[in-house]
Amino acid sequence: MSNDTAHPVCPFHLAFPVRDLAEARAFYGGLLGCPEGRSAEDWVDFNFYGHQIVAHRTGASGPAGVNPVDGHGVPVPHFGLVLPMADWEALAARLKAAGLSFVIEPYVRFRGQAGEQATMFFTDPSGNAIEIKAMADPARLFATD
Repeated sequence: MSNDTAHPVCPFHLAFPVRDLAEARAFYGGLLGCPEGRSAEDWVDFNFYGHQIVAHRTGASGPAGVNPVDGHGVPVPHFGLVLPMADWEALAARLKAAGLSFVIEPYVRFRGQAGEQATMFFTDPSGNAIEIKAMADPARLFATD
């Protein structure tokens, strides 16, 4: 399979542990606004901006550590999205208004560099770390210079 820029964009699938499905539904469905898909007694699908994420009730999870990036301790592991800037700004405003506690408050990192991006990190109720970012220039998502 080719990994070049001509490769079509495909939705990803991510399964992750949560301690409680009601909390997951309130967080992903309620706060983040992700429509719910299929579900069973111990798991639930969410439409995460066109991608399939599945919360599996297994108990508590959470970040294993941090990695320094641009002066911040980035939680590892984490997952997330790259949104258009206007969508990122709207989500950041909604999460702030809801009183969400951020691991890393919304800000712009790598200013003036090829990878300039707006980013924010937060955790779900089970401690899973999430990063939502937006590129100043979306065409530079994989730029190395």
